Amino acid sequence: MPRSNRPRHRRTAADDDGLDLDRVRRGLKRVESKRSGEWNVQPVTAAGARKPYVCPGCRGEVSVGVAHLVTWRADALLGDQAALADRRHWHEHCWRIAP
Repeated sequence: MPRSNRPRHRRTAADDDGLDLDRVRRGLKRVESKRSGEWNVQPVTAAGARKPYVCPGCRGEVSVGVAHLVTWRADALLGDQAALADRRHWHEHCWRIAP
């Protein structure tokens, strides 16, 4: 029987380092302080932007395929689940200039 030249398992950087490459591509969640309070900020890559949203900063559309930020309150009074339900998608520039 002929031998197959295809590898049975392809090794990736994630196999070697224990890294979650999908998480690295998406970006890391961070907490930012604004005058309005503490906010969780999660970057979304262009590849991960699969739905259109309305930016609360400029009221313009965050189009499919456009990198942007998802934000929600880090200091919400009603808890993390309520804050996560109220998350918003912002253009990066709009978030930077928001109060």
